[in-house]
Amino acid sequence: MTWHTGRLIDHIHLRARNFSATRYFYEKVLAALDVRIEQQGQGWFQVDELFVDAADARTTPTHVHLAFQARDRDMVDAFHKAAVAAGGTDNGKPGERDYHPGYYGAFVLDPDGNNVEAVFHGPARRSADSVRIDPI
Repeated sequence: MTWHTGRLIDHIHLRARNFSATRYFYEKVLAALDVRIEQQGQGWFQVDELFVDAADARTTPTHVHLAFQARDRDMVDAFHKAAVAAGGTDNGKPGERDYHPGYYGAFVLDPDGNNVEAVFHGPARRSADSVRIDPI
């Protein structure tokens, strides 16, 4: 099996209070970013470095800030629109931020209160689309 991953984050694990609402939210948000859920099972799903499962009596929902990369400003706008339509709460409409020149982001709280962002850092050239990993 071959998989692709980023450079810094190995994985992010979110625990959902209402798994079906959370699954729906991320399915719609990721589709706006042109990403599909890659793996799934009963009470869990995974895409790239993001792993989400259902919280149970022994665990509690997570509360983190999670930022997805967008290819352009239109994708950030589509993310925000899809996230709000899928049950998210606006936490910062699409727009430029003063974090650095060219930073364009939008923020939405997911069904569990995680602060989810889509960000476009401005025009750039990547050395690769992702890191390819082939187990030996």
